[in-house]
Amino acid sequence: MSHFFAYISKIRWIIRWGLKRNAIAENVMEHSWEVSTIAHALAVIRNRVYGGNVDAHAVVTAALYHDCSEVITGDMPSPIKYHSPAIQHAYKAIEHEAEQELVGLLPEALREDFARVMLEHRLPAEHRQLIKAADTLSAYLKCQAELATGNREFSKAAEDIAERLVAYALPEVDYFLQVFAPSYQLTLDELLNDEGKGCKLSDVEQALMAEA
Repeated sequence: MSHFFAYISKIRWIIRWGLKRNAIAENVMEHSWEVSTIAHALAVIRNRVYGGNVDAHAVVTAALYHDCSEVITGDMPSPIKYHSPAIQHAYKAIEHEAEQELVGLLPEALREDFARVMLEHRLPAEHRQLIKAADTLSAYLKCQAELATGNREFSKAAEDIAERLVAYALPEVDYFLQVFAPSYQLTLDELLNDEGKGCKLSDVEQALMAEA
């Protein structure tokens, strides 16, 4: 008997952005789904629009599992995780140990297959890059959603994440922000009635488009 899937299913109870007042609650399971869909989009955009040759399916699979270690470590808020190089290094080591422990819960015949998508250091650099970009885009969309409710708790986080997106200098990210991100501000009725043709780009979206 293996407890692996029962164990990682508990990520649904881990709430993200724990040090902030949230208008919209977000757990790690739903975050992982969003990161996976965005990572898939970035991989496909790289291949079809920018001449890349990345395995989009492998990227999606790794993205699905990218935060499973938090069932052991919990969600570490970014201001703490990146507070100092020492804390960042220590947390990375803990993440690595947690990943190894989870893989160890699997039947031996399955471990290598899961290790290839769950152990961060085993991922190709290009896959890590796209998953990290997708993770940041997910955080960007979360901040924009919170700001849209009038929740200023996320204003500084929104600025920091916008700077990170610009610093990535990835055309796939620029493409996603231009083509897909603006629709997130629309209501369901507006989406159904196709009223978003002229929806406004955010400041970071405009900045990225200007640099493209």
